[in-house]
Amino acid sequence: MKLDARRLPGFLQNPGACRVVLLYGDDAGLIRTRGNELTRAVAGTLDDPFRVASLERETHGQLAEEASAMALTGGRRVVRVRDVTDSLLKSVTGHLEGKSDALVVLEAPELAARSKLRTLLEGSSAGAAIGCYPEEGRALATTIRETLAEFDVTIAPDALDLVQSLLGADRAQTRAEVEKLGLYCGPGGVADVDAVGACIGDGAALSMDEALFAATGGDAMRADRALRVAMAEGMAPVGVLRGAMLHLQRLHRARLAMQHGMSASDAASAVRPPVFFKRVPAFTRALELWPVGALEDALGHLFTAEAACKRTGAPDRAISEGALLRIASRAAAQARRRA
Repeated sequence: MKLDARRLPGFLQNPGACRVVLLYGDDAGLIRTRGNELTRAVAGTLDDPFRVASLERETHGQLAEEASAMALTGGRRVVRVRDVTDSLLKSVTGHLEGKSDALVVLEAPELAARSKLRTLLEGSSAGAAIGCYPEEGRALATTIRETLAEFDVTIAPDALDLVQSLLGADRAQTRAEVEKLGLYCGPGGVADVDAVGACIGDGAALSMDEALFAATGGDAMRADRALRVAMAEGMAPVGVLRGAMLHLQRLHRARLAMQHGMSASDAASAVRPPVFFKRVPAFTRALELWPVGALEDALGHLFTAEAACKRTGAPDRAISEGALLRIASRAAAQARRRA
């Protein structure tokens, strides 16, 4: 079955009807988070060696053996399989058709869009497929507020806008950064812009934000430098491309508004999630450099680059760097024509 993420909490209360869950999509952190939730729901823990087994890419061949093994201490086993591809189709089919009640959790951040494995599980009553994609807009704001509420911390509106502009491409990274903000502010505190800058300002997300604005503004050197910092701090190549898509989509929405008579500054102010006020001048300048057709063309190239990154053995870092620098080069050429 194809399971909407909004149904996951209820599904976790009674996962026994399902024996294989596929977690796929662009947000590797969210895939790990949901894998942990499923594992705890069945085994009660993440680290019981008798009830939880983890298979990396090089041990995928042990799936059938691990899935059919009995837990020495009793209870249902969980087998977590990382970096899954369609090469496991035969093994997964065998488990669906077998008698073992072990829950197999397949974590597939690089799964192809037309995956046979995904098709199999979406059509199986004993399987489920759950898409895990970066949060944005209201969903991201809710996650930030709820995470801070666990620390008895609230957040100012302008600070929330800033956190939204910095985070969201990876759920695990988002939660870790927001938890750090909660600890910094302390019980009863209010997270303001200064607190966000102190806690999150030196992270990969800020470097990535710098790279995106530099690229769409035509500053290739600054974009390349910021991108290398972001990757050194843990930003994944696919996350770079996903962040670039979200950035260009915001520019695209604003550019369409301009076609209906709105000024560049008003269009920038109307974008949701809001552009952080310190980034508004750069966003407005990018609107002047990027017509609608150019943005649509650039988005097409980003989607192609993302698909290329997900191929086994692909030089994903070089692909993502090249894609961002092509954006910078195109913006620079447009700026020269306008000069």
